[in-house]
Parts: sequence; structure tokens; C-alpha cells
Amino acid sequence: MTESFKYAGNKGKGGELHQPASDTHPTMTTAQGCPVSDDQNSLKVGTRGPGLLEDQVLREKLFHFDHERIPERVVHARGYGAHGYFETYESLEDLTSADIFQRKGEKTPVFARFSTVAGNKGSPDLARDVRGFAVKFYTQQGNWDLVGNNIPVFFIQDAMKFPDLIHSAKAEPDRGFPQAQTAHDNFWDFISLTPESMHMVMWAMSDRAIPRSLRFMEGFGVHTFKMINAQGAEKFVKFHWKPKGGVQSVVWNEALKLNGADPDFHRRDMWQAIGQGDYPEWELGVQVFDQEFADSFEFDVFDATKLIPEEQVPVKIIGRMVLDRVVDNFFAETEQVAFCTQNIVPGLDFTPDPLLQGRNFSYLDTQVKRLGGPNFTHIPVNAPKCPMRHFQQDGHMAMNNPKGRVNYEPNSWEGAEHNPRACPAHGFESSSESMSMSGDKLRYRSETFADHYSQARQFYISQTDIEQAHMQNALVFELSKVEHLAIRERMVSHLLNIDQTFAKKVGKGLGLKTMPKAAEAAQKARQDLPVSDALSMLKNPPNTFKGRKLGILLTDGADADLFADITLALKKEGANYEVVAPTVGGVTLSNDEFIPAQQVIDGGPSVLYDAVLVLVTKDGAKQLAKIPEAKDFVSDAHAHMKFIGHTAAAMPLTKAAGLIDKIDAGWLDLESTKPKSFVKQLRNLRFWQR
Repeated sequence: MTESFKYAGNKGKGGELHQPASDTHPTMTTAQGCPVSDDQNSLKVGTRGPGLLEDQVLREKLFHFDHERIPERVVHARGYGAHGYFETYESLEDLTSADIFQRKGEKTPVFARFSTVAGNKGSPDLARDVRGFAVKFYTQQGNWDLVGNNIPVFFIQDAMKFPDLIHSAKAEPDRGFPQAQTAHDNFWDFISLTPESMHMVMWAMSDRAIPRSLRFMEGFGVHTFKMINAQGAEKFVKFHWKPKGGVQSVVWNEALKLNGADPDFHRRDMWQAIGQGDYPEWELGVQVFDQEFADSFEFDVFDATKLIPEEQVPVKIIGRMVLDRVVDNFFAETEQVAFCTQNIVPGLDFTPDPLLQGRNFSYLDTQVKRLGGPNFTHIPVNAPKCPMRHFQQDGHMAMNNPKGRVNYEPNSWEGAEHNPRACPAHGFESSSESMSMSGDKLRYRSETFADHYSQARQFYISQTDIEQAHMQNALVFELSKVEHLAIRERMVSHLLNIDQTFAKKVGKGLGLKTMPKAAEAAQKARQDLPVSDALSMLKNPPNTFKGRKLGILLTDGADADLFADITLALKKEGANYEVVAPTVGGVTLSNDEFIPAQQVIDGGPSVLYDAVLVLVTKDGAKQLAKIPEAKDFVSDAHAHMKFIGHTAAAMPLTKAAGLIDKIDAGWLDLESTKPKSFVKQLRNLRFWQR
């Protein structure tokens, strides 16, 4: 018992332990500020009698506990956020009047939240899923929310279908499972009946859906927006976030094991990176095009299931985002942050994209439900950092009601501070596009949205052989969980419209006895769209090990000089490492230096690392060879195409893992490879030739 705890005895207190107020422990109070005398016992009649209704301390404590959970987001429930800033590279006054883009070098506060789509708040980080990529810019003209994903297209073209999409992807309602995964009948039944989803399916079945880190994934605004300059000239734009650390994913077997080893892998990675000063950073780019290009482009630029290849409209980099501060409280900030696509600023505007139009309604409606009322903008993480002046008042949890007697407009009262007026010169104005349309009111899908296969095909043929194989395997895995053969066949019939070889490989993987006929297509897939290298991750490697992590398996007596040289080379690269040892107590190296371990071998599998190094003595390797998890450490690293550093002393472990005859060029012998060259080789991230 520490000195700060005193035994209270039986003077009506139940004999419990108290931690009284002191210089280091201020007095506890209720939420109303009333000092609390006892936080251990409720108010009773006598020592064993019933509780009293007048116990305001108990009632307040239980009341708050009963209400401390708010409804989780229907989609994007599993999220993680951080604070930072956006820095404008150059003035964009020729393109937009948005204040955030007027001054070179200006830094604007931001809050970014990354999320999975389908799972609940308790689901694992490495589910195969689209990742949300939402950024709130606290500009001098109000908050701008750029709410997108790590994939540039979406499943559907019209918001009318969004509830159906999400219902199908979520746990099936009669059984409550599976959650955080789409490998079930409902999802693929919906998708196979929705041809417009085919392009997005190709992305979702690619390695983009299992990113190595939130820091190593791209972000996209998905929709086409407008930028308008001070003279009223308009251009269309699509927004891109490019990670400075490059794009990287895991392989599927690795994702499954990561979810077991550390279901918070992405959260922990972000937390540690920011804590170590290795701040995640992205550059913001825009594809800018005019009406003439929109009219001549092969597809409708308002169709959210389509993208514009970077080869046709290059991405112009306009600034960077740096995340340099974790939240003070996860609930208050990450959980309560409210992103709304409708939140834009003067100089930006929407387009008639029917999915975007529906999102503008749905997001606001959702936040009112989740956060209890219309005053969620009073929550600090949602509040603008520029002045707010309006006549909105009252409502649930109002904290910033207007001051004074004036709560309406127009009014004749004098006084400027609390009596705002609209400003035609500087206020938000919608674009001036012509709406001179006539005709009947229609529920109609434009014919320009009818091509569902061409860009899906373009995405597929733009991938490397390795990436295509991963997509084939992903579809076989997902569809193998579908119980109804008709759904599997229907899905394969769509794949035939994308690429026949691809479809046949998936069909073979599913064991289909005969191939179905190709699905009827509203428009036949174009065969003339060129390969777009920008769509492939492996064609655009990071060429750096910076921000990555090496797992070093050590035993007592390991070579101290080699350990020092390797860790120094990692430091110069800007990379990290963790020591994995037989016990969490650590190891003593050959020079008697003690090295603490961050992981014990049965709790630090190789899936946690981008590459591994087995630095052991021969006796140490023999001992590790008796530990199943140690054999898994090297066998998983080999199976996941990772680089494996080793010395001859590691051979007993390698042999026990059944890999002695499988050593290839991805196994780097540190007795012949200098540490600097070893770390340089790690920049390739994977030995795909394996």
C-alpha cells in the first residue's frame, strides 16, 4: 500500500481504501462543481439499508455512465484521428477564391480521420475494406470537409442505393454476422445485381483494401467538385492525397494474422509514428479540367464510379498535410468529430453528381442523430476556428447562444458585434451554371452513366501480374464464403465482361463445372482504354524503408557489433526496429550489453514488421527451434515475401522451420551483406520473385 492511500476504518464508510485530496490529487467534484466526500459508497438508510433517491452524487454518476456511449456511425464506425496542419505551396488565386489557397506557405489547422467502412467500432483494423479518408480544414472562411476514401471511385452512382449497399455489406440481420467483412451472400447478391459496382469491386478486391498503414495509403475526394476564382471563372477538380512515404499494403494471409496478433495495428502504428516525431505526411493534388474536356471525356465526370486517369489529366500538387499531434481524448475528438460533405467554403462548389447530392443531405442528418441535436458544431473538434455570427439559438446542448436581444433578421437594431448581416461581396455563392432545363420530373439514370465495365477492365489490365493474382485470390476467397451457387455464377458472369482470362481463373478457383454466359451489358466494355500505370501500386514503389519497421529476433550472445551497425543504418534511413526475444526481459549481447525486448517471441510475430532479422547464436537458434512461434516467425516472413536478414548461426532455426531448401535472394546473409546495403535492399519492401 502506498502512502497516498489511507485505511478509512468502519466509520460509516464500509472500510474501503480512500485516496484523499492532496497537493498532487485535487478535490473531486460533481459535474456541477460540488466537492465529493465519498466516491466509494452510495447514500443508504443505516449501514445495510436501502439506497436513498436523494443521493445526487450517485444519480449523476450513473446517469452519465448510462449515456456515455453515443450511437456509433452506421458506416465508418472504426476510425482513428489526429491533428495537424495543411500548408499551401503556391497561391491558387487564378483557380479559386478559397481563402485557404491564396497565400504561399500559409498553414491551416486540420483534423483527419481514417476509418474502415463496414465494421463496428470493435472490429479489427486489417479487415478487407475501403478506408475512409476525411479531412476537416479549419479555414479563415469556415470549415471545409473533404470527405473521401482511399479508393477514387465508389460502388454506386446514386445516393438512393446507399442504404441498400450498406445493408448488404453489414452483418446479415437474422444472424448478426459476419461483421467487418463482405464475404457473405447478401453483399455479393447485391453486387452481382448491380453492374455499376464492378469498377469499385476491382479496387476493393485489390491490395488497396488491406493497407499496411494509414500512413501509406492514398486518399481521394471521389467526386468531381468545382473551383471558382474571384472573377467567376469555373474549373472542375478532383482531389488526390499522395502519401509522402509511398503506398504499401499487406498480403491477405498477413492481414488475417495481424488481426489476431494486434487488432489495433493501424491505430498503434499511427500513435507510435506521431509520438516518435515521424509525422505522417501527404501532398494534396488536384486534377483540373474544363467543360470542354468534360464533354469530350469517354465517361461522365459526374459519375462516382468513374475516374480520370492521371495520364489524361495530370495531378497538380498544391500543398501538403502533416499530422503532428494525437488527440487528447479519443471520444471527445475522434468519436465526436462530425464530417459533412456539405461543408465547403467560398471558391468551391458542388456538381450535379447524384451520389454527392445525396451525401450532402445524409451526412448532416446523421450527425444530428449521433450527437444529439443541431448544436454539434459547438463541440470543440467541430467548431470553426474563425468567428461565428448567426441567429441560430437554443436546441439540445446549446453552448454558444447569441448575445443580446436580437435573434432575428432583418432587424433595425444598431450594433455590429452581435447583429450580423449577409455579405454579397464575400459570402458563399453557388456556381452560375445554367439550369435552363425543361420537361417532366423524372426518376432517371443518365445514359452517360451506362458503361459499367470499361474502367473496371482498365484497372485490371493496369496491374502487375502479382497484383492481378491477388485480385483473383481475393474474389475466390470472398465468393467461396457465398452459400448460393447462383450468386457465385452471376458474379463470374460480370467478370467475363471485364477480362475473360481473369473470369476463368476465378471460376476455376471456385470449382465451377461450367462457365456462365457473360452478363448482359448496357454498354459493351471498351477494349481500347490504355494501361494506366498510375493505378498500380507495385509500379509506383516507395523506394524507401523510412517509416517502416524491422523486427530483430535476438538471443543471448548475439553479435553486438552487427546489432549496433544495423540499428545505426536503420536510424540513418529514418526506419524503426523492435527487438523480439525469447523472454520479454531482453537479452545480453556478445559484449555484455543488455538490450531490452519490446516483444516476446510468442507475442511478437513477424507479421508486425516490414522485414525481419534473425540475429542469434547457434545455441540460441537451437533453443528457438523448439518454440513453435519462433519457427512461425521465419516461416511467415518467408511466406509473406519479406526480406529476411540472417547469419549462419540461424540455420538450426531455419531448418526447423522447413525452409533450409527454400533460401532465396530475399534471404540476406549479414556475413556477406554490409548493414548499409542490407537496409538499402529493404527499400524494395517485398521479395515478390519468391
